[in-house]
Amino acid sequence: MTLNISVTGATGRMGRLVEDIIEHDDRFALHSTLDSHSSLSKMEGADVVVDFTIYDASRKIVDHALDHGIDVVVGTSGWSAERIAEVADRADRSSLVIVPNFSVSSALATKLAQLAAPLYDSVEVVEAHPARKKDSPSGTAVRTAELIAAAHGPYAQPNTDQTARGQLVEGIPVHSLRLQGVDAVQQVIFGGTAETLTLRHDTLSIDAYRDGIARSIVFAHEQTGTTVGLADVIGL
Repeated sequence: MTLNISVTGATGRMGRLVEDIIEHDDRFALHSTLDSHSSLSKMEGADVVVDFTIYDASRKIVDHALDHGIDVVVGTSGWSAERIAEVADRADRSSLVIVPNFSVSSALATKLAQLAAPLYDSVEVVEAHPARKKDSPSGTAVRTAELIAAAHGPYAQPNTDQTARGQLVEGIPVHSLRLQGVDAVQQVIFGGTAETLTLRHDTLSIDAYRDGIARSIVFAHEQTGTTVGLADVIGL
């Protein structure tokens, strides 16, 4: 069965990547492309919508897709746990898959951080992206911090009222770097007695996201309900 895919944010870097994936994968066909000037009705009739926009637009896209029984894969940043909770129950006859990072290796690194979390009472997250990235911290960093906190429980970090200590996400300081020459880097640094553990993942190009995006599209069409993160998609 060929899945008809609608791409929102089609003129952006990730939108163009999704179009290329569709073009070279026999399982998919391009239904429509939407940019900031398109009517949301253009997606109607698609099997799956793949969204790479900004949060304000993404929320409207998700609402419209779910209203019309269309499965949605979201790669847009800004979907916090609270925002996801607002729409999670609406995916009752279709699927909503929200993935902060489509890299399989990144998903594995986050899973390892969850496993390590109960063993350490000190942790910080440092992420770096290109200077052009508009939002900070990244969706991946926010999701990683949320999962670490869920696995560990509340953290009591020192001096977190100081701006230089980073933005707190579930009590965990998250530091964002925006630099030329960087694609995507994330480090989770755990502190223990007389030792540290650093889990680092580097993305060298957006090709790292191809497999995760394709898997997420297929997964979304085969499921109902809301799924957050690539881990469940790939069975971690």
